[in-house]
Amino acid sequence: MHAEKPGIEVAPEPRLRWWTELPLILLVYACYSAGRLLARGDVNSAVDHGLAILRVEKYLRINAEHPLNRLFTREAWIGVPADFWYASLHYLVTPALLIWLFRSRTVRYRAARTWLMTSTFIGLVGFTLMPTCPPRLLSPGHGFVDTMAQYSSYGWWAGEASAPRGLGGMTNQYAAMPSLHVGWALWCGVILWRYGGTRTARVAAVLYPLITTIVVMGTANHYFLDAVAGGVVMGAGLLLTPYVMRAANRARTWAVTRLPAPAGAASAPTSDSASPAPASVTDSASPAPAPVTDSASPAPASVTDPGPPVPASAGDSASPAPGAGAGSRASRAPVVSGGCQTSAGERIPRQRESRFGPGAEPGAAPADTGGGAPAAAR
Repeated sequence: MHAEKPGIEVAPEPRLRWWTELPLILLVYACYSAGRLLARGDVNSAVDHGLAILRVEKYLRINAEHPLNRLFTREAWIGVPADFWYASLHYLVTPALLIWLFRSRTVRYRAARTWLMTSTFIGLVGFTLMPTCPPRLLSPGHGFVDTMAQYSSYGWWAGEASAPRGLGGMTNQYAAMPSLHVGWALWCGVILWRYGGTRTARVAAVLYPLITTIVVMGTANHYFLDAVAGGVVMGAGLLLTPYVMRAANRARTWAVTRLPAPAGAASAPTSDSASPAPASVTDSASPAPAPVTDSASPAPASVTDPGPPVPASAGDSASPAPGAGAGSRASRAPVVSGGCQTSAGERIPRQRESRFGPGAEPGAAPADTGGGAPAAAR
């Protein structure tokens, strides 16, 4: 058993509350959106980066954007649902899974949320270091059509990405590398696969990131390598998650030990935590003196308040009370003073009570009454 000093123990994991998690997630998303706006970069360099990616894909023969974009442009029954998929599910499925984890998988929620946030910030670094022009914003000579602009009459978006009409200027259209649409969809797929628990959930775990990857290329919003980079970012975030959580725990411990606690809140835990120790010592020690005090108390009672003498039979005075043992006989020993000299009010055990005064007993000799010596016990 060890005692921990109040105020220096490791801070326990705080219980998650929705009113603390919701502002945290909103704050992170606000920082992400603001970072995208601040990381717009130069348009010419963004176009150069987009063309460089396209050349690499053509060289590797992995430029799947062209045939998919032509299909989505030609077939409205594919292009329109794909635009809705791109403009909505990214902002619906991910928060829904976060809420589901928070409510039913609380133990797993903290790590999953940290993984998602860490990966998002890594993606923000990518937007800053490498602004990239998406295929739909390249010159028409490169063979891409902006399906979001083509089918804008079907939805709430305009020709500027998936933002609602009139809000296109608040988005960074050159944040194509990496594709966090694919990255977040991959996160959703992993969560569904690990914690879904049903075959339907596992099918959705495979289909959702796969369809999202096809959609971002068919709508000409991302290159194939953007999608690959989105997966790499999520992998890096997954590897960094334990370190981020450890750093967060250390920061919380430092805050508990270094920052002053509010008045009234600091004294209460200290007194509560310190009080059980003395209480246990007192409680455990108190039973020992109790028998001594209780057993010794009857003797003074007979001395200080003897009351009127009550005649007792010889049998009653000579025999101990029923059930009394050696302990009760030892407790009555102090009735006689040291040296067998009796004082006023004391009596010798087993001596009969006398109804006559001193020196007035029947048959008492003058020597017995005048010398001050105690009378012989009968």
